[in-house]
Amino acid sequence: MARSGRPGRPVRAALISVAVAFQFLTIVPPPLRRKVSPEELGKSVTFFPLVGLLMGLLLFGLHRLLSAVFPVTVAAAILLAVWIACSGALHFDGLLDAADGLLGGRTPEDRMRILRDERVGAFAVAAGGTVLLLKFAAMGNIGEAGALIAAPVAGRWLTSMGVVLFSYARTDGLGRDMKDNAGWPQAAGATAIAAATLGLLAPSVGIAATGAAMVLVCISAWLLVRFTLSRIPGLTGDIYGALCEVGETVCIVTLAANWAA
Repeated sequence: MARSGRPGRPVRAALISVAVAFQFLTIVPPPLRRKVSPEELGKSVTFFPLVGLLMGLLLFGLHRLLSAVFPVTVAAAILLAVWIACSGALHFDGLLDAADGLLGGRTPEDRMRILRDERVGAFAVAAGGTVLLLKFAAMGNIGEAGALIAAPVAGRWLTSMGVVLFSYARTDGLGRDMKDNAGWPQAAGATAIAAATLGLLAPSVGIAATGAAMVLVCISAWLLVRFTLSRIPGLTGDIYGALCEVGETVCIVTLAANWAA
């Protein structure tokens, strides 16, 4: 019997998961012209670092192009704008909401309510401004543009780990669907993609620097999660975004500091 040219079920399922990951995390036009199921959303967690890899490759290419045309600071500003725009500011918005929610409110209920509030408060402005300044400063001092690939991968790997490893605070929403349908296979897959990418980058970026960056990324994520769980009963979609932003920032700042040293 002649074989069909259509991909088998495992391959097709993986391709759908990749498409869902890009649809959820970026401004790429939705490749799936239908509603994504909760199961598909959960399985897409595997490929969050892959989204970071392709985003990083875009930033890497732009860095090479812009550095040949503009002063370092101008190139860094443009790169930062593109970096945020690639995700539609999804993760940055999560960081702002998380800052207001976790640092404000007297009770867990108050904080959960603030997390849903779309208005921006003083804590959000301070947190967002700090992250932007750190990223901008780091991008102006990276000697090896591979750091622009490593940071988005590290940030989205943290998001995958946050989904799988920790409890979710809400009973509904996309984050709930993702949490309920993602497990250890997704965590293992995301870790494999991130480890392979960072392993390939390490010789050019610096093996010791890459290792140090990931240790600091994990420590910063652990501190953020511990603080979150002391303030509200679990993680939320905003915390997932904050994990991504913190991971990206710590990674690229560490690699920039290593280059400066």
